[in-house]
Amino acid sequence: MIDKYIQTITLIGGRYFLVAGISFLFFYFLLKGIVENKKIQNKYPRVSDYMREIGFSTLTILIFGVVPLVFIHNQNISKYTTLFKNVDDYGWFYFWSVFPVMLFMHDTYFYWMHRIMHHKKLFKLFHLVHHQSTNPSPWAAYSFHPLEAVIEAGILVVFLFTIPIHLIHFVSFFMFMILYNVYGHLGWELYPKNFNKTKIGKWINTSVCHNQHHQFFKGNYGLYFLFWDRWMGTLREDYDTQYEKVKSR
Repeated sequence: MIDKYIQTITLIGGRYFLVAGISFLFFYFLLKGIVENKKIQNKYPRVSDYMREIGFSTLTILIFGVVPLVFIHNQNISKYTTLFKNVDDYGWFYFWSVFPVMLFMHDTYFYWMHRIMHHKKLFKLFHLVHHQSTNPSPWAAYSFHPLEAVIEAGILVVFLFTIPIHLIHFVSFFMFMILYNVYGHLGWELYPKNFNKTKIGKWINTSVCHNQHHQFFKGNYGLYFLFWDRWMGTLREDYDTQYEKVKSR
């Protein structure tokens, strides 16, 4: 089991350091003089902020590695999950169609647990560590308090006990998750001007949107989408204005 744990944290940590590291290298060093005026918040985090984010992210990776160990690699528990090995068991149509279902499930899970952690009685205990990054960098993607890391990892358990799922789904989905998570904390907006006002774009979470959440601590609770923020009235009123301001520089 120790070998499985090492393999798992190597995979999770490798994804994090590869995606966050490349993003940090390009935007915070190689392209700094070129795209500096387009940064969502003009100032840059301090070196101590980067170190704190990397430190808590490393701890998060160690915690994330425990969940597959318990629920996937432990046969006494995995036999009760919905995990399947052969694609033919459910067919290729199901295999591909489950990805958008996973996205919506994760976005829903994230939105509600995120709002709950913002309750005044829970915020300092669970979520304050992540919000110390008021001007986030790519390294903030996994910068969680250990208790929040456990809750964040809970989506894997939800998947395993609700919908038939293949290991390829996990590998592909969580690769996309870290890509979008790093983008959300990047500090620059990659979507084009006026994207937020298009028929599709108005439902998509953006780096500007999540950056506002870090800066002001209120509103914009979604992960991939803005469905729940719009339905529940938690999208910040100044979001469109800020998006336009950033993309007009």
